[in-house]
Amino acid sequence: TAEMVEEGGEEEAEGESAEMPAAPLQRCNGFLPGKEAAGGGEQPAQAAPPAPAAPEAEAMLAASGGRPEARLETRLSRRRLAVLAVFSCYSLVNAFQWIQYSILSNVFAGFYGVSFTQIDWLSMVYMVAYVPLILPATWLLDARGLRLTALLGAGLNALGAWLKCGSLAPQRYPLTLAAQAVCAVAQVFILGLPSRIASVWFGPTEVSTACAVAVLGNQLGTAIGFLLPPVLVPNTPNDIDLMAHNISIMFYGTAIVSTLLFFLTGVVFEEKPKYPPSHSQAVLQTKPPEDYSYKQSIINLFRNIPFILLLISYGIMTGAFYSVSTLLNQMIVTHYEGEEVNAGRIGLTLVVAGMVGSIICGLWLDYTKTYKQTTLIVYILSFIGLLVFTFTLDLGYLIVVFVTGGVLGFFMTGYLPLGFEFAVEITYPESEGTSSGLLNASAQIFGIVFTLVQGKLTTDYSPRAGNIFLCAWIFVGIILTALIKSDLRRHNVNSGIMNLDVKADFRQLLPSLSSPQLALDTLADLWELNMSLFHLSIREEL
Repeated sequence: TAEMVEEGGEEEAEGESAEMPAAPLQRCNGFLPGKEAAGGGEQPAQAAPPAPAAPEAEAMLAASGGRPEARLETRLSRRRLAVLAVFSCYSLVNAFQWIQYSILSNVFAGFYGVSFTQIDWLSMVYMVAYVPLILPATWLLDARGLRLTALLGAGLNALGAWLKCGSLAPQRYPLTLAAQAVCAVAQVFILGLPSRIASVWFGPTEVSTACAVAVLGNQLGTAIGFLLPPVLVPNTPNDIDLMAHNISIMFYGTAIVSTLLFFLTGVVFEEKPKYPPSHSQAVLQTKPPEDYSYKQSIINLFRNIPFILLLISYGIMTGAFYSVSTLLNQMIVTHYEGEEVNAGRIGLTLVVAGMVGSIICGLWLDYTKTYKQTTLIVYILSFIGLLVFTFTLDLGYLIVVFVTGGVLGFFMTGYLPLGFEFAVEITYPESEGTSSGLLNASAQIFGIVFTLVQGKLTTDYSPRAGNIFLCAWIFVGIILTALIKSDLRRHNVNSGIMNLDVKADFRQLLPSLSSPQLALDTLADLWELNMSLFHLSIREEL
């Protein structure tokens, strides 16, 4: 079993301290200022919690006889860090296998004797496989759990990597496509897990950061996929045997690493920690399993208008990122002939900058809980970044492309964990795996369409035409994001229970006020607390 931190109450206090007000408020533990109201605005902490949160919170207290100290214990497991690390690593390998062909599109087209479009399909097969398989995969995650889903993802990832080792001959394009299809199926059991792992294993003040780190693993795999293949497999069109040898080094190395990670997944992953890490998870775990209906969960999600708007806007942004990543080599070599290695480095810059953006956005969300505002701002900056990248690509200066690519990646890739966490907030208590899976399905559909259309525009006209096509769609995504109503249900449950704790503590305090002086001192403290909360709410409104 996982090692637990010594005392659940102490850990909970630690976890909540990041969201507590400044020094004057430390006299009375439990108040948590509200960050974002149902309409997207700010509201003071003393306001009553929203309707969905209060009944669940009070039910937990009622179940224990109204005594807050008897409610479900929450603790943080040390194993959570190992789970997150192993998942991030095998997600990294899966993303590496996705992009390793596209960044060498001219090399693999020459090696297998096929067209650029056929090489593009080695990337698009990831998107095609995801769409029909996402609903069975999310059902498996909800019905059979986190551990089995993780093992399937890691196992299929290793199997696909070994199959590629048999495709090291020019006539074996169908085999390498089949192997890539196996890796694509593995991806279905990987992409929906970051928000589930974060919610099930991490506390309320670290859940967004944990989700960002889990997504970061996939981004890091894309970054390494941009960097390593051009170095390992230089373009040697006059020596096919040498090219096959170089490709074999890449394929066998990937297979060995992915196999090791499969075994580590079996050792490290557990279904859930012994104790729930947050109040919202404690509420979910008190519900009988027979009360859950996967079909009803899907229906609820598609009746949720804010989620539908996020579903489309997330698909547009992430699909645009997939398209840019797939076609980056073609865009660069069109204007900078023979610069395959630098094309990979530009891709690396794009993704590494995005990894930094992901972590910063995750930390910002944990601190502020301003999901809609942050998502909208990052969306607008991604649009500006793509415009600048589009109109500076053909200036003839690679250093400019490196800079604009980094700015584009910082915002476009940094958006990915924002979408996951925003979806979990506005769809709670629906399954995180289901909402994440639908977001990814939307991204794959848009990614297929964008890659095909942008690829055609790039080939027939110019990279600028293809990028302007993406800019138009991202502008539509900005409008849709602005229309999303920000109803932070998970955050409201956590803060609602904490505010109930304050009421219970105050009821226990009243009998101890045995002297007039003590009563006056207590009233003075409460007045100071109330004024501090009032000034805090005014600052937040400003």
